[in-house]
Amino acid sequence: MTNHEIVMQGSSSLSNTLLIDQSEKTIMNKNYAKKTAGFWIRFWAFLLDGFIITAVGGIFINPIFYVMDWSLSETVWYAPISIITAILYYSYFVLMTKFFGQTLGKMVFGLRVVSLKHDKLTWSDVIFRDWIGRIICNIFMPLYILIVILPDNKGLHDFFADTTVVHENTFIEKELTQPPLPIKEDSLTTEPLIEKDIDILEEKKGE
Repeated sequence: MTNHEIVMQGSSSLSNTLLIDQSEKTIMNKNYAKKTAGFWIRFWAFLLDGFIITAVGGIFINPIFYVMDWSLSETVWYAPISIITAILYYSYFVLMTKFFGQTLGKMVFGLRVVSLKHDKLTWSDVIFRDWIGRIICNIFMPLYILIVILPDNKGLHDFFADTTVVHENTFIEKELTQPPLPIKEDSLTTEPLIEKDIDILEEKKGE
């Protein structure tokens, strides 16, 4: 007979009650949160998004340039192909993140962008994250490594918008921290109360 069976078959209802209370207390002190996504899985999702953007550009933009006899080989930032490609690139991330919370690459890998301060992503969150923050990270590519260092696996662009990327179906267990109990005003006046009680006892003895 196992220990578990002994406890369940014991005649004392007090021990069972204590066991249930302890289990409920343990459950109440647990909190389950979605696991944040690390660098590599976010990298593969980003790489897939890059392939999708390149394919869309090749299908819809390049034929227009061929018809108009515009150059596709210019690499300066102010070239027409560079400007249109940048608009497509940032619009893809901004719009997909705002309306779906994830890009196609993130959908494939089961990832989602969440706000750490709002219930839903706002336009300011998305613009700071996927436009301003991503421009800076794309200019200085090593900044993406901050995903490994910052809390909650936040990249620099996540840091700007106070967001992070989580696994949709993976949860981790976290301990709930109990807030300190407020100090009651009565506890600050214990000494006068004790003296008052002593006086009452002495009066009773005199009677």
